[in-house]
Amino acid sequence: MKKIRLLLGILAAAASAAVTADSLYREGDFRPLVADSRALRVGDNLTVIVTEFASVTTNARTATDKDGAISGTLQGTNSSKSGSIGLAEDFSGGGRIERSGKVTAQITVVVQAIEVNGDLRVKGKQDISVNDEVQTLLVEGRVRQQDIGANNTVLSTRLSDAKISYTGDGLLAEKQRPGILTRFLSWLRLL
Repeated sequence: MKKIRLLLGILAAAASAAVTADSLYREGDFRPLVADSRALRVGDNLTVIVTEFASVTTNARTATDKDGAISGTLQGTNSSKSGSIGLAEDFSGGGRIERSGKVTAQITVVVQAIEVNGDLRVKGKQDISVNDEVQTLLVEGRVRQQDIGANNTVLSTRLSDAKISYTGDGLLAEKQRPGILTRFLSWLRLL
């Protein structure tokens, strides 16, 4: 009988030691099954719908005129000589720059930080490669949580402090760049 009690005591002690396992529920990681799937924490994904259009037109005109004249007469006993020198400078120039651009895309960004006021600081990069041309879309900025839709998307026009960059690299981009001689002559202001 003593042996059975001793054995039961050892089994009870071993069983109570095994019961101290960690809980599967952690409040910080909990996501209910029926809650919104909107980005709320650092590391969450958010889709930005980029619809940007920019247009710039600049005109410049310059015109300057400058005239000057010097004349004089030299008289002597036998003859009289007269002469004059006239200088004139005229310059007119003008220029016009007209540029426009449009970007339409979707990119998934990652929440990098949460600001004190609850805004989400987001950043994302997407590279698209087609026929040896690499197009890179970079989006970063701040998003108010109330601007995030139920489908976890936000328009790029709702980003504050937005930095949206769309660049290309490859054969087409290389052909659009002026040659080294043209760039050198432009640097010397000869072109």
